[in-house]
Amino acid sequence: MDKQEITALLEGVAAGTTTVEEAVLRLKTAPIRELEGYAKVDLHRGLRQGVPEVIYGQGKAPEQILGIARAMREAGQETVLVTRMSDEAVALVEKELPLRYDPRSRTGIIGKTPEPTGKGTVVVATGGTSDIPVAEEAAVTAEALGNRVTRLYDVGVSGIHRLLSHVDEIMSARVIVAVAGMEGALPSVIGGLADCPVIAVPTSVGYGASLGGIAALLSMLNSCASGVAVVNIDNGFGAGYMASVINHLN
Repeated sequence: MDKQEITALLEGVAAGTTTVEEAVLRLKTAPIRELEGYAKVDLHRGLRQGVPEVIYGQGKAPEQILGIARAMREAGQETVLVTRMSDEAVALVEKELPLRYDPRSRTGIIGKTPEPTGKGTVVVATGGTSDIPVAEEAAVTAEALGNRVTRLYDVGVSGIHRLLSHVDEIMSARVIVAVAGMEGALPSVIGGLADCPVIAVPTSVGYGASLGGIAALLSMLNSCASGVAVVNIDNGFGAGYMASVINHLN
C-alpha cells in the first residue's frame, strides 16, 4: 500500500464506510515477505517512500518475476511495474496476472494504470527515433506512477526546427526528460528553453566513438544549461521515476 491508499483507508474508517477490522486486516501485512530464498519483497516501500517497489526484470527468471508480482498483488498493491522483461517472462506472467506489456520499452504494468495525480505534465523528448525504447521506459514509468505524459519524439538538434515547433509543450511542462545518444546535445538545448527541471538520459545509440553512450553521458554532465541533471546510460526508468517525484512536489 502507498500513502494515498493508507490515507483513503483511514478516511474510510473515519467516514464509517470501512470497519476498523477491515482496516486492521489491510494494515497488518508484514513489511517484508521472503520468497523461497530468492527475494525479500518490500511491501511497505510505498508507505515509506510514496512509491511501491518496482520489479527489475533483467537477470530474474520468469518464475521469480511472477512470484514477486503475485506477492505484491496479494498484499494489496493495485499497480505493479516491471521493467526489462524478457519474452519468456511476459508469456508466463500474462497467463496468471492482468499484464499490459509494451514491447518497445520491455516494460509491463500489472493491474490498473492509476489516474494522474501529479501537479503538471511530464514531457519526454528524444533526439532520434532510435532513442524511443529508452524514452518509452521513462514514459511508461511516469504513467504507472500517476503522471500525465506528453511524448515529443525525433526532435533532435540535427533538425532544430522540429524541436522549436513544440515550444508550447516545453514551456508548459513541469519536468522534462530529454533522451539522446550520439553527442547528447538535446538536454542542453531544451535546458536553454525550459523553466523547469530537465532530466537528461544518455543512450547507447551512436557510432563507435560514442563509446556505448559514454560520449553522450559526458556531454550531458558538462551541459552549460542550468537545471539539467543526468541519470545513467539507458536508464529510462530512473528518469521517469525522478520526473514523477518532481511532478508530485507541492
